[in-house]
Amino acid sequence: MIIELLAVGLVVAACLAIYLDEAVYSVAALEGVFIFIAIIYALNGAIFVAVFQFAVSIGMLSVLFLSAEMLSEKPDKKEPAKNIFLVIIAGLLLSIPAIFLSMTTSPANVSLDVSFAQALWNLRAIDVVLQGLVMMTVAIGAAIILYERKESKK
Repeated sequence: MIIELLAVGLVVAACLAIYLDEAVYSVAALEGVFIFIAIIYALNGAIFVAVFQFAVSIGMLSVLFLSAEMLSEKPDKKEPAKNIFLVIIAGLLLSIPAIFLSMTTSPANVSLDVSFAQALWNLRAIDVVLQGLVMMTVAIGAAIILYERKESKK
């Protein structure tokens, strides 16, 4: 049941990361997504993957927070609490199938001696490379924008 609750939190945080207008709040919601993913990995026995996911997300968070704070314009209007509540309800509705519908799997005829952690770590190599590429792209983009602003002020 704890995995289902974490999945609900993951979906709600992802919806908030997409919906929120202020960049800093959106980045904080995105960090919530990364933390929920790391906790789910840890509960499934993939401790090293969870620590790696957490470390990568903290690095991405710091770059995105700095970029969002320095480069985004502050919105004039405040989001009504009603709209944020509706987004949370939408996230809860999207996660209902994960909570109440269970998928039955038939055992495979072939027995593999691979644990969840080993399979996850071996199969996530491309994901880790892509996360690093996204962090590097955001950092380079923020540096270029800051350089352009500095040059335009001269």
